[in-house]
Amino acid sequence: MAKKLSFYERYGVEEYYIYDPDKNDLNGWLQNQESGQNRLEVIEEINTWLSPRLGIRFQLTPQTLEIYRPDGEKFLTSVELAQQREQERQRAETERQRAETERQRADTVLSQLEVEQKRYQDLLKKLQEKGIDIENL
Repeated sequence: MAKKLSFYERYGVEEYYIYDPDKNDLNGWLQNQESGQNRLEVIEEINTWLSPRLGIRFQLTPQTLEIYRPDGEKFLTSVELAQQREQERQRAETERQRAETERQRADTVLSQLEVEQKRYQDLLKKLQEKGIDIENL
């Protein structure tokens, strides 16, 4: 890691962070611009650190690292994103099923209407056959 840190320091990176999820350990370095030497110095109090360049906040919890956007909203983890996608998929499937049920209901109503129309036409025909003037009913 020292080799990478040296590389990034040499090329003028302003901030450098390393997170070990197995140990839930976060370390960070910030370029000391006051010295004019472009040296990365350890960020002593990294928990709740607010990145001056990115505007994001790092928050270590007992379980994990949480990162918050400049507007204060938490970035979702890959697990949370997967859960969100699954919920959206389930919502879409529920909506698809609802639409299919509605389509089937409409088909049933249309079929019933066609049956009733045929029945009505048959009745009118029978009345006409018996000589009943359907216009004056």
